[in-house]
Amino acid sequence: MTNGHQADIGCVVQQKRPLRRGWTTGTCATAAAKAATAALLGDAFPDPIELTLPNGQRVSFALAETARGAGTATAGVVKDAGDDPDVTHGALVRATVASGPPGSGVTFRAGPGVGTITRPGLPLPPGEPAINPVPRRMIRAAVAEVAAAHGLTLDILVEIAIPGGERLAFQTLNPRLGIVGGLSILGTTGIVVPYSCAAWIDSIHRGIDVARASGVTHIAGATGRTSEDAVRALHTLPEIALIEMGDFVGGMLKYLHRHPLPRVTIAGGIAKMTKLAQGRLDLHSKRGEADLAALAELARAHGASEAAQGRIAASNTVAEAFAAAENLAPNLALGDAVAQDAWDVAAAILRPAPIALEIAVFDRAGQLVGHTGFAPVGFDDHDDAPAGRKRRS
Repeated sequence: MTNGHQADIGCVVQQKRPLRRGWTTGTCATAAAKAATAALLGDAFPDPIELTLPNGQRVSFALAETARGAGTATAGVVKDAGDDPDVTHGALVRATVASGPPGSGVTFRAGPGVGTITRPGLPLPPGEPAINPVPRRMIRAAVAEVAAAHGLTLDILVEIAIPGGERLAFQTLNPRLGIVGGLSILGTTGIVVPYSCAAWIDSIHRGIDVARASGVTHIAGATGRTSEDAVRALHTLPEIALIEMGDFVGGMLKYLHRHPLPRVTIAGGIAKMTKLAQGRLDLHSKRGEADLAALAELARAHGASEAAQGRIAASNTVAEAFAAAENLAPNLALGDAVAQDAWDVAAAILRPAPIALEIAVFDRAGQLVGHTGFAPVGFDDHDDAPAGRKRRS
């Protein structure tokens, strides 16, 4: 479940000043719920409202709205994501509390703009509001703190809402994960670290979990929309089998090492797959460009002429290098060579998981220009590798 999908920005930035941290939706929901609980018990709305983060830090929040109803109290906090480009930055996180049935403890309901889980595999079962486990624990602890000040143990219903959240959710991966109707209430530390991309990597993991729990046996991780559309067409995959991996191939492969599926395709454009072939597990441009000299050496190992090697090495981009290879060495199959080396790098991360791995390399038009086919990753010795999958020494 993710609110901070950052598909086009990368997660590595250079700043002349330290980046300002922000607060998760879970922290904002906790602050709002704590203030509303105090009001439900007859106190004035505490403004600012102070709460404790999972690391023990005490922080305070101003209330953006307050209201009392018949047996209810409502408070809202505006989310400040700091310098992180989170889609929920500036959103109002609203909590409405009311007495619950005796013995129910603290229970949760999704209000407008907060999603409901519809697929297995997420940290909460289908039918539950998309309020993640850590925010639930934070809210329960905050409610208990208020109740203890009054000498009470509360049975209370907490409804969390984010006005406009249903629209914002389409900018996240929630629809693909089977979270319908809005955003998720997230957070593990309570703090948003700018450009950490923790939310995106978490969404990769949750996508794998949902696929596994739904009985999917073949998933495809793609670096972008073009490669995703192309690999989807290549294998006629359902949406639930598509993992929007972005640049985080390492994050996907490491999770699959611990949580395998029978068949995995890694798909991407020629530049990013060349980086993977050269051992990169973070494919963003800010982590460095592909090594064109190494690409020329790969071409030499597959029979390219000196002229073709020189032209590849002198290219400005990987796309230009591939075009040069096609013109000067049309029988080279440079895309297949890149795919084979990328397979070796990825297989080393996955091993010894029981996974059959495939690499698919696409050009900007979505045409397949490099391919390995599926092969099991669970071998260590070159002699044990299936034909065509033995690594070059």
